[in-house]
Amino acid sequence: MATMESLIGLVNRIQRACTVLGDHGGEGSLWEALPSVAVVGGQSSGKSSVLESVVGRDFLPRGSGIVTRRPLVLQLHKTDAGTEYAEFLHAPRKKLTDFAAVRKEIQDETDRITGKSKQISNVPIHLSIYSPHEDQPESIVQDIENMVRSYVEKPNCIILAISPANQDIATSDAIKLGREVDPAGERTFGVLTKLDLMDKGTNALDVLEGRSYRLQHPWVGIVNRSQADINKNVDMIAARRKEQEYFATSPDYGHLAHKMGSEYLAKLLSQHLESVIRARIPSIIALINKTISELDAELDWLGRPIGVDSGAQLYTILEMCRAFDRIFKEHLDGGRPGGDRIYGVFDNQLPAALKKLPFDRHLSLHNVRKVISEADGYQPHLIAPEQGYRRLIDSSLSYFKGPAEASVDAVHFVLKDLVRKSIGETEELKRFPTLQADISAAANEALERFRDDSRKTVLRLVDMEASYLTVEFFRKLSHEPEKGSNPTSTPATDRYGDNHLRKIGSNVSAYVGMVYDTLKNTIPKAIVHSQVREAKRSLLNHFYAQVGSREKKQLGAMLDEDPTLMEKRDAIAKRLQLYTSARDEIDSVAWK
Repeated sequence: MATMESLIGLVNRIQRACTVLGDHGGEGSLWEALPSVAVVGGQSSGKSSVLESVVGRDFLPRGSGIVTRRPLVLQLHKTDAGTEYAEFLHAPRKKLTDFAAVRKEIQDETDRITGKSKQISNVPIHLSIYSPHEDQPESIVQDIENMVRSYVEKPNCIILAISPANQDIATSDAIKLGREVDPAGERTFGVLTKLDLMDKGTNALDVLEGRSYRLQHPWVGIVNRSQADINKNVDMIAARRKEQEYFATSPDYGHLAHKMGSEYLAKLLSQHLESVIRARIPSIIALINKTISELDAELDWLGRPIGVDSGAQLYTILEMCRAFDRIFKEHLDGGRPGGDRIYGVFDNQLPAALKKLPFDRHLSLHNVRKVISEADGYQPHLIAPEQGYRRLIDSSLSYFKGPAEASVDAVHFVLKDLVRKSIGETEELKRFPTLQADISAAANEALERFRDDSRKTVLRLVDMEASYLTVEFFRKLSHEPEKGSNPTSTPATDRYGDNHLRKIGSNVSAYVGMVYDTLKNTIPKAIVHSQVREAKRSLLNHFYAQVGSREKKQLGAMLDEDPTLMEKRDAIAKRLQLYTSARDEIDSVAWK
């Protein structure tokens, strides 16, 4: 089985690590699950002296009135050998070997928080000792009680109830508080101080032997240093020796000498702490395992640390790009919303724009006459106004370019918006703002190229329709008689007649309608081929080629993380290391 020192030392190390990482005070935290000792008692009952006696060093502030005005969280660490020293959490790595300086630092740190007005604060001072031995506001009474209660109410807190022997035990503040928060007395240890200051002819045997007030644990009597001893700088070793002599030679307490004194109290507390720790090991391990799982999951969500070599950096960048590309394709293919907006361009926007084209005005009787007569020049056409037909058709088909280009732009803006959304939805990218910007710039640059290609393609479709007319369409028209024409009139007299011009306008309109039906289908095909398909196939191809040729320093700059996320991940990683180390240490010492 593990030794008492190894178990208590383990708890001390875990508590200190929790304190350094700020992992204390919260419900369900590892700090809350670990046992601790709270020294409580009335003013000038000897709390500081008892603590110094247990520790074996003179380090606490002294004086009249309320001197200790902040909780002192004290952790004792046993070292193999060497000089005794102290460390404060608020001044890490500063080793104090002069315990008079420790006392002064406690006073100064108290004043930094509470000022010199004798107010109190529940913000604790954390002090670790390493050794091979191991004016006041009106509300101060209630403030102190609330502060002390916040500690002793915790079920893992062992209460060291200090009561002076020269006062009635029935009025002891410490015993009263212990009775309230620990009615069964399972975690309360009674300590009786100032036995040497009792009136002559009186003793405290009724209390020490449990007749006045019985606790589950035995009462321990303590004889602290007198003010004269303190003034003479009597050290703790000499004080302990003097205390042992007092009990050994006392006619009242001699028979209890082996169960009295600060050394016995320290031993008793250590034994109890060991039993408490052993009882709590299963629940502590369960809490540690649960927390490790939660921290692992949070680290996975935030992203694990990146390797420092260029290969690992390049791999990470490419993995981020693939994750983004996968989400972008899901938007296009229907796994995520957004791709349907492209179909909306083809099914609604393009047909609506085509229907709004001004063909009625362009093929009006007035404009047809104007175009036909201008195409004839000084020599009127002989049979059919072919040049007039071609001019009317060319100028009509040119109107299709506007809706075609507008459709290209509309799809381009949809694709850009999907790039923006996909970057935002790629969880892996959130920790790399620089890489987000690089991928966004590369994707938008590629979309611009695709838009240019698509624009050229759809304009070429329109130009193709104008470049070579469908002859069969007009051959069929030549065999159809003109409605409303005069069969006795000559071609020359009817050449510029209204009926003839209406026929020309009607024929051109019919041809334009045929081209409309064609382009309404081919423009979407061209856009999908030139923009959407290319965006799916090669959106980041140029970017991949550029990244592959970059140096390590450039790759590292691309993986420059958000400082807030870095701090959060570092904090979680440290907590994870703490809990993992704690689990390993418990496994290594608990069942030796």
